[in-house]
Amino acid sequence: MIDYLPLKRITAMHAEELHEAVTKVIDSGWYIRGETVTDFERQYASFIGSRHCIGVANGLDALTLILRSYIEMGRLREGDEVIVPANTYIATILSITENRLVPVLVEPRIDTLQIDDSLIRQAITPRTRAIMIVHLYGRCAFTPLIADLCRDSNLLLIEDNAQAHGCLPPPPSTSLSQPSWPSLVSGDIVAATTPRTGSLGHAAAHSFYPGKNLGAFGDAGAVTTDDDALADVLRSIANYGSARKYVFTYQGRNSRLDEIQAAVLAVKLKYLDADNARRRQIARFYIDNVQNPLITHPRDDNSVFHIYPVLCQQRDALQHFLADKGVQTVIHYPIPPHKQACYPDWHTFCLPITEAIHQQELSIPCHQAMTDAEVEYVVHCLNQFTYH
Repeated sequence: MIDYLPLKRITAMHAEELHEAVTKVIDSGWYIRGETVTDFERQYASFIGSRHCIGVANGLDALTLILRSYIEMGRLREGDEVIVPANTYIATILSITENRLVPVLVEPRIDTLQIDDSLIRQAITPRTRAIMIVHLYGRCAFTPLIADLCRDSNLLLIEDNAQAHGCLPPPPSTSLSQPSWPSLVSGDIVAATTPRTGSLGHAAAHSFYPGKNLGAFGDAGAVTTDDDALADVLRSIANYGSARKYVFTYQGRNSRLDEIQAAVLAVKLKYLDADNARRRQIARFYIDNVQNPLITHPRDDNSVFHIYPVLCQQRDALQHFLADKGVQTVIHYPIPPHKQACYPDWHTFCLPITEAIHQQELSIPCHQAMTDAEVEYVVHCLNQFTYH
């Protein structure tokens, strides 16, 4: 059986270091808001190419807190519109509606599965205040046109980077923030010399759910930004609304990255670029060797392949075929946001490209612990698939 994502095998690749890091935290007696979190925040900010990293409880909180912080700062207000890809995971949408903002769904491109930047301009209205791009499947969604639209219309650009840790986008000259990229080495982690996804807009949300390219041992997340004021406000809101003990400036919440998760992430961060390189190598092998006209492959530029999505009009038949052959697959995602029960007012929306993706997408195994033999077997099975 080839599991889709065997977390036990992935953990075993660095088990000794992980055990040592976790044990060190346990023995320290300090489990919340300690030096381990501070060190990881510094390392991850340097790796991404941002001035600030604020650890939070999970990726949804990261998105929600960015929007909430901009509301507190007066950059957003209830009823403002946020442009977002129609085919994203539900968490992206939930962060917008939780803040009483209005999601404006824009179709993706079928060849990249990312938001179609050519459709964004027509979605901008006098109430539009932000564009939230989502680096779905590990591929960079940022384009120079999106940056131009944000500048021309004075829009916030927010990144959902939950699926693209370590992804290298187009040249840094097209980024909004234009930071000065450090060339220092922090421990064993080489800091960013070019911007990665998560440093291209005004703020970015990161999820470290265990199955991510950079995954914790439980829920965890972070926000990265170059905006000093946003970082201060967000850090306070995530700590009950407090920047100073027992003094509460905001009606905040409890959303903090804990010391054990930070220790795990710091170990894994050292290997993220190598892990992503292995994922790209596997993806390239799939693209070069799967010769089945029933299966459409993703483009492999600007992707770290958190997910390797193929499109097949006979998706369910393909999934059953692979299961019979011992290959586990996952669908990302079977129901698009505008068809979910929690958003009944959207059920009449006409989003044919989004719906086609959700009807045809199948994710096949692609991770750093896969052996060459496993990859070759998956290719063999995909090439065998027929449909009558």
